Formats: sequence, structure tokens, C-alpha cells
Amino acid sequence: MNAGLENCWAFVNAQAAPGERTGAKTQGAGARAVTISREAGCGALVVAEKLASYLQKNSSKDPVPWTVFDRNLMDRVLEDHYLPTYLSKFLPEDRVSRAEDFITDLLGSQPPLWKVVRQSVETILNLAELGRVIIIGRGSSVITSQLPRVLHVRLVAPLENRVEHAYEAYGMTKAAARKFCRREDRGRARYMKKYFRTDVTDPMNYHMVINTGLVGYDEAARLIGEAALNLRAVSKLES
Repeated sequence: MNAGLENCWAFVNAQAAPGERTGAKTQGAGARAVTISREAGCGALVVAEKLASYLQKNSSKDPVPWTVFDRNLMDRVLEDHYLPTYLSKFLPEDRVSRAEDFITDLLGSQPPLWKVVRQSVETILNLAELGRVIIIGRGSSVITSQLPRVLHVRLVAPLENRVEHAYEAYGMTKAAARKFCRREDRGRARYMKKYFRTDVTDPMNYHMVINTGLVGYDEAARLIGEAALNLRAVSKLES
């Protein structure tokens, strides 16, 4: 079992532990979940991990830890729906067409990609309902847009900052990092348009848009954390 799936199961086991929950399901204020849409290379995973620590420290004393779901989210989707876990590497947001062709050919009568996407919607909704989750990408802002107490955030940064982050974080050359950022952004835009008919760059889809190139990762996590702790118990569309 890989580290991502271990984190998923640790979260699920904590949710299922006996005893009364004092967190997301019983509190009337504050976010039960946070979704993060992002430009490639803007440090979303770093910010999400810092945010989880911030919320864990400053929110209600709940035995369930705030948990980040990023690449491990697809492991959870495949596990939930009894699909081979090795398919996760063919399901990034930037490979919609190639992944769809591959999975359709591979599985035959099994679900093509559109059904896997639908299953990811179910898993994301279930996670948000459980609460104390930070979900990165996968259309999570749209999927949970009508749930109460879910904070939606978009992270952006100047291209040069994102190239530098990808260069340092992923061990790429600067040229490869630049291609990576542009390719990922195009792929995510296609994914959102194809499956959710949404412009991922539209600021109206989010409670807040933060430029990590200006405020940095620590301050971005703090700003999101403060907003999450003070989110009113209404849906995004009503706020």
C-alpha cells in the first residue's frame, strides 16, 4: 500500500472510531472542508499541508485529523469502487483524452473514464460530508459548491515563480519546468471544461483567490485557515 492510500485509510479509520464527534458534523460555524484549485507550480500541496497543521492546531479538539487529499485522492476513488489501483497513474487531470482511450481499451466492458470521473465525484462528496478534509483539484470546488461550510480557494502565481517551484520541487530543468506548468494548466482547464463545463480560472467559483507569489506559502495557509475557521454555515452560492 502506498503512502497516499495509507493516509486515506488513516483518515477513514479515525472517522469510524467510536465516540462522539465534536468536529465538522456537530459544529455550526467554520468550514467542514476546503477545496483548492491551483495553477501548476504555485505550491498548492505545500500550502495545503501547512493549512492542515494550522486548522488542526486552531480548530475544535476532534480525534479526526485534518487530512489533505491530492494525488492520493485517485487511490481512494479506485479503492472505493473496486478498480485496479495501478490505474491512478493514468488519471491525472492533464491527460483526459489519452487516459480515456487507454482505460476504455484496457477495461473493455469495465467503466470508461467518464464513469471513473463520476465515481470520483461520489468520493469527493463523501469526503466533504465527513469533514476535516482539504481536497486539491479534481473539480472539487464545483462538486461541493452547493454543500454548506465548504471553503473554495484558488491559488495562482506568476509563471516565473511557478517555474522556480517546479524546478526545485520536482528536480526538473528550468525548460522542463516551464513546459510542465503550461501543460498542466492546459490539461486542468480541459478537464474542468469537459466534465464540469466550468472555466477553472473564473474567480466567481471561489471564496478567495490568493497569489502565492506575493504572499508566500505560510501566509497563504494562514489566510485560508482564518477564512475556514470563520466561514458561515451557508453554501458558497448563498454567501
